[in-house]
Amino acid sequence: MKCQAIVFDLDGTLLNTLDDLADANNEALTEMGFPTHPVESYKHHIGNGVRLLLERTLPEGARDDATVEKGVAMMKQAYSKCWDNKTRPYDGIPEMLDELTSRGVRMAILSNKPHAYTEMVVDKLLADWEFERVWGVSDSVPPKPDPAGVSRLVEALGAPTENLLYLGDTATDMETAVGAGIFAVGVLWGFRTADELTQNGADVLLGAPSELFDVIDRR
Repeated sequence: MKCQAIVFDLDGTLLNTLDDLADANNEALTEMGFPTHPVESYKHHIGNGVRLLLERTLPEGARDDATVEKGVAMMKQAYSKCWDNKTRPYDGIPEMLDELTSRGVRMAILSNKPHAYTEMVVDKLLADWEFERVWGVSDSVPPKPDPAGVSRLVEALGAPTENLLYLGDTATDMETAVGAGIFAVGVLWGFRTADELTQNGADVLLGAPSELFDVIDRR
């Protein structure tokens, strides 16, 4: 079946946001008087929204609701100032998006970032390409792995699920695709491992963005 549309995760899939997210979260932890974490460790903390990021990085005895909410607010404030300091598309992503555009494949983004941040990031760093829908978490779009968001996105695109692909880099992404009945493509240049992706439902793994076209051409 011809691939008509692709839904992309954002962080760890299209953009390497690791350093800026780690810097913002570590700033919030420092301001609250808690230990910070190495940037590399954030590959395991990121992926399920800001609140869970704070819960995972706060000391175990400091994960009460009040502390988490304070940390979320501080992290968002820090991130609003540094989000584009180091964040860039991964190598090969611009070329991949160019080729998809030339083939007429429709594209959309579904992120676990808050919706306003998702739009802001895409508008600045991915403005050269047309994404028909760019959705982050909002009152009407629940965080992944709830498949409701991606199911609504697929409905908005108007393409049959058998003609879609979902690209992501975490277990959360694979669970989202599986829950929505979409072919799940795990990417290995992001935040998580091949084992995590396959164990959570990846139909295929990509080692580089250019490998996507082998998958498309076979479908």
